Amino acid sequence: MAALDIRLKKANKVYKEGDLVTGVIVVESRGEVVHQGISLLMEGAVTLQLSAKSVGLFEAFYNSLKPIQLVNYTLEIAKPGKLPSGKTEIPFEIPLKPKVHKQLYETYHGVFVNIQYSLKAEMKRGVLSKDLQKQCEFIVEYKEAVEKAKSKPIEFKISPDTLTNVKEKQKIPKFRVKGKLTSSVLCITKPLTGELIVDNCEAQIKSIEIQLVRVETCGCAEGYAKDATEIQNIQIADGDVCRGIPIPIFMIFPRLFTCPTLSTNNFKIDFEINIVIVFHDDHLVTENFPIKLTRF
Repeated sequence: MAALDIRLKKANKVYKEGDLVTGVIVVESRGEVVHQGISLLMEGAVTLQLSAKSVGLFEAFYNSLKPIQLVNYTLEIAKPGKLPSGKTEIPFEIPLKPKVHKQLYETYHGVFVNIQYSLKAEMKRGVLSKDLQKQCEFIVEYKEAVEKAKSKPIEFKISPDTLTNVKEKQKIPKFRVKGKLTSSVLCITKPLTGELIVDNCEAQIKSIEIQLVRVETCGCAEGYAKDATEIQNIQIADGDVCRGIPIPIFMIFPRLFTCPTLSTNNFKIDFEINIVIVFHDDHLVTENFPIKLTRF
């Protein structure tokens, strides 16, 4: 019985373009292991998929939805032979470089767009034994700034008159909420901050929430499918809040589910913030603010 594992030297598994990805392949066995060679594959790809509502809209989509390979590199770790009983560690190092005419994007786990990088070790065995495989994901971040975050404060006022996505405005209670977000261009490693003040509201408030939304666009010149999905929702006020008192806004961006805002020929990743006010009868109003995320 043998087991195969990949252990990276970096505990956080975060690498930048040009870095050497180093570690060891570990083989543990209770007896001598005969193998037909050990290899290591480094892969990086963007995988795209359509939401159910977009399937069938454009035939051309299916050609543009093929995975986009960013990295593909195979390394021979050991030639066919034998490994002794116990634990064997075989060191490796692979330079993290994109394929020709490609560039590395940051790791991102989305709903319709995924950008992932992985190492896959494989030990070939004989006819009677099953090949051993092990996969390990690592994270890629930008080496330098495409664009640095510059402070662009957003001041907002929300009232029935400012709402654009409501059909029956006469059913909305009279209210006025004001506040600010510190910037619409944000460094991904720093929190979104700001404040909100309920000036007046004739109905009881049940909750005030801040939503982080990703907007993923897949497609090509013939057409695009655009889908918005919620990443996280933070309640900043519970119950009928005091009028005229500032309520702080503070949100940390979750790694892997966010990345610097990205736009390419085949896909886009954008982010938005929603301020949601829920009234006591469960009616709610939403104000939307597009934001831009950067690495630095």
